[in-house]
Amino acid sequence: MPSQLHEMLLLLFRNRPALAPELLKEALHVPLPAYSEVRLESAELSDVVPTEYRADLVVLLVDGKPVLGIVVEVQLAADPQKCFSWPVYVAGLRARLKCPCCLLVVTASDKIAEWAREPIVLGPGGELIPLVVGPLGVPVIADPDRAKQDPELAVLSVMAHGRGDVETAVQIALSALAASVPLDEDTRVLT
Repeated sequence: MPSQLHEMLLLLFRNRPALAPELLKEALHVPLPAYSEVRLESAELSDVVPTEYRADLVVLLVDGKPVLGIVVEVQLAADPQKCFSWPVYVAGLRARLKCPCCLLVVTASDKIAEWAREPIVLGPGGELIPLVVGPLGVPVIADPDRAKQDPELAVLSVMAHGRGDVETAVQIALSALAASVPLDEDTRVLT
C-alpha cells in the first residue's frame, strides 16, 4: 500500500508532468531530445503474461511523435525486487512507444538515492542505470518569483532542504507559500 508521502510526491508529477524532464535536465544534467509537448501516459506496463507490471507514473515527451518516455518511480525504501521490475517498466514502455525511454527515481532520502543509483546488470553487455533525484539533487528554490513559476519544484525544494539551515529553510518555505497563493484551492492543497 503506497504511503501518503509516496502519493504526495506522485501528485507533484501528475499535477505538472513537465517536472520530470525538468529534474532530468536541471538536477541530473541529462540531455533531452527536442520536444513540444509533455503529457501523462498510462503507467500500465503489463504484457500478455500473467504478471502485472505497473509503474508509478509515465511521462511522455512528444514532438509530433513520442521522443522520450520517462518512467517515474517514487522510492521511499530500498526494495531488492526493483532490480527486476524497473528494467521491465523501461523495456515495456520502449516497446510500446517505439522511442527511447528512461527511469527517473525520486526519493526523499539521500540513503535511498544512493541505493537506487546502483546500475542494474541485465546480463553481459547490458545494464539499466536509474536516473535518481534525492534531496541533494533538488534545486534550492528561495526566490519567490521562481517559486511562482514552478510551485511543484518549490514544494520539492521545501521537502528536500527545509530541515537544514534555518535561514535557508525559512526562505524556501516563504517562496513556496508565495507560489501557492495564486493557485486554485484544489491545487494549493496538493502543493
